[in-house]
Amino acid sequence: MSAEIKRALEAIVMVADTPVPTDMLAQLTGLPANTVEELLVELGAEYVRDERGFQLVRVAGGWRYQSHPDQAPYIEQFVLEGQSAKLSAAALETLAIVAYKQPISRAQIASIRGVGVDSVVRTLEQRGYIGEVARDPGPGQAVMFGTTPEFLMKMGLDSLSQLPSIADFVPGADVVEALEMGLRVESAAEDIVDSESAGEAAETGTRPSLGDLLDGDGSV
Repeated sequence: MSAEIKRALEAIVMVADTPVPTDMLAQLTGLPANTVEELLVELGAEYVRDERGFQLVRVAGGWRYQSHPDQAPYIEQFVLEGQSAKLSAAALETLAIVAYKQPISRAQIASIRGVGVDSVVRTLEQRGYIGEVARDPGPGQAVMFGTTPEFLMKMGLDSLSQLPSIADFVPGADVVEALEMGLRVESAAEDIVDSESAGEAAETGTRPSLGDLLDGDGSV
């Protein structure tokens, strides 16, 4: 009986365009949700044991098949080579801000990035990675954006709780201190060079040229 149900689960998940929730699979097979969950876990373990090129995983609140991570080089060559519709660095940066700070408005995103984000936000909406999730109760009731199930699918995540911690990308205090020290040393060196150059000019009696005295519009 379990073998037949497993085949049914395989067939359903295989033809689905989006991750299939456990509850839906339970309704289709007529079994309790916890039983279906156990069978799906067993199926996933079988694929791992057989070293298949694909996995059965929980993503975006449901189950789907996806290629095994160690096959990434081949998949990238097949799917991504020659593809021109990749997200720009600005879009990726904006998407990361939304993912970690949601719900968040356009103005708040722009404040963090320091530049206008209308076109980037529009692109991410068109790709289906972000969408309206709420309205700011304050004046103007600005649209608040958040990520979508499509984002979770593309990232291979079951929920936002699986996003890596921001702390993993923040350098330690020792690294920050070393960077600051390097900047101070570099700044001091530039000051010394500028001071020496000014001294040499004074000693040689160098005078400013006409071009030095003229401003941008040609007036003295």
